[in-house]
Amino acid sequence: MTVPEFVLNPLSKRLFRMLDGLNFKEFVAFLSAFSSRASLQHKVEFIFKVYDYNGHGKVTFNEMLDILRDLTGQFISEPQREKVLTQVLEEAGYHKDSFLVLADFMKILGNSDLKMEVEVPVD
Repeated sequence: MTVPEFVLNPLSKRLFRMLDGLNFKEFVAFLSAFSSRASLQHKVEFIFKVYDYNGHGKVTFNEMLDILRDLTGQFISEPQREKVLTQVLEEAGYHKDSFLVLADFMKILGNSDLKMEVEVPVD
C-alpha cells in the first residue's frame, strides 16, 4: 500500500501496525480520531495507543523515546533526546522510571486544544 502522506509521516509504521487486522467498523473508528468532531478523550486515547506500541496499557520511557526518535530522526543526538524527554517528564511530575497510563495522558493533554484533523484531497 502506497499512500504518499504516510511516506512523509515519521509514525507511519506505528499507524500501519495499528491498522493491521482491523475490520471495516474498526477502521472507521480508527479514522474517527482525526475528525474535527472527535472528543478530546477519543483523541487522547488514540495518541496513547500510538505510544503504547506493545498494547500492555502503559507507556515506558523507552516507548516515549522511540516516538521521539521517529519524530526527530538524525536532527538531534540520542543523549539530547534522552535529556529532553527526561526534562519534559519531570516538568509534568514524572520521572524516567515512570509508567504512564491513559489517565496520565488525559491529565497531561486534557487541558490542551489538541488538533488532529486530516484533510483528504478529492480529485
